Amino acid sequence: MSKPIQHIAVIRLSAMGDVAMTVPVIRALVNQYPQLQITVVSRPFFKYFFEGIPNLHFFEVDIKNRHKGFMGLFQLYKDLKALGVDAVADLHNVLRSKVVRSFFALNGAKVAFTNKGRADKKALTRAQNKIFKPLKSMFDRHVDTFQSLGFSIDLTQTNSQQLFPPKAVLSTTILNLTGNKDHQKWIGIAPFAQYKGKVYPQDMMQTVIDDLALDSTIKIFLFGGGAAEQSILEEMAQGKTNVISIVGKLKFDEELHLISNLDVMLSMDSGNAHIAAMLGVKVITLWGATHPYAGFVPFNQPLEYCLTADRSLYPLLPTSVYGNKEVEGYQEAMRSISPEEITHKIMTVV
Repeated sequence: MSKPIQHIAVIRLSAMGDVAMTVPVIRALVNQYPQLQITVVSRPFFKYFFEGIPNLHFFEVDIKNRHKGFMGLFQLYKDLKALGVDAVADLHNVLRSKVVRSFFALNGAKVAFTNKGRADKKALTRAQNKIFKPLKSMFDRHVDTFQSLGFSIDLTQTNSQQLFPPKAVLSTTILNLTGNKDHQKWIGIAPFAQYKGKVYPQDMMQTVIDDLALDSTIKIFLFGGGAAEQSILEEMAQGKTNVISIVGKLKFDEELHLISNLDVMLSMDSGNAHIAAMLGVKVITLWGATHPYAGFVPFNQPLEYCLTADRSLYPLLPTSVYGNKEVEGYQEAMRSISPEEITHKIMTVV
């Protein structure tokens, strides 16, 4: 009879949104199995996602040096083995993580990996013989992975303290930028994504911001990264005292603290949506080339919070799981979501 599992290494190396999507599942796991030890294996940048989760150790993978190449992955296996890891949940399921979990399997450890449902996603996004139906969410797929290790997880708990951290107490640094909240409604807007097919047109997003800013009881915070996005967001905020671009003004952990205090986040189908959702914030998402049916709706958000491009005008949607495929004639699909629809949804939610 095999020994019961006591210490699971959970592997998810990237990307930001995908790592954020593991957090509610892991929170539920450690709350429902308090005797279990978890080591999350990911890039150093993401350690803030897991702060405060009991019985969890964050292991910073070093893929550029110590854990680079095949021998580096063997070193990663040895490093994790030395921590007492006796099982692996591979939530990434790429070559690197497959190699590491194989070392554990050869040593007799129990391993499981997330089935990403690639065939179903291909059927959803192909142009011919498209099968347009909702697919299993990535959260449920991760739950299946832990189920394979013998740990059933209930994500429908009514006790939100088991799924979300408490709202962060804002530091003086943050408050100097934001001001006190008082009776205001705080709205975050993250208007960028990795691929153009997922980005709402800038002129229409400006209309959304301008319309919301007319309400003095609302304060809007604009999220992005890098010099180019910073320039665009500063321009969007110009002349409006209740619109603040935070790019370059807060450290990453401070951004997370601010997001946790928002009343709602408006985001593309991107990492910011999943970060806000893992913090228990209401999230409205905009979908162009991608679609909620692919399984990437932010955690605990109803489908009506997902505003999608008009499929009667663009019947081939979704054309991609990640938004990286351009289809001729579909470049303006997101213009079929009106600014009025977005502002109305935001005001309804807050």
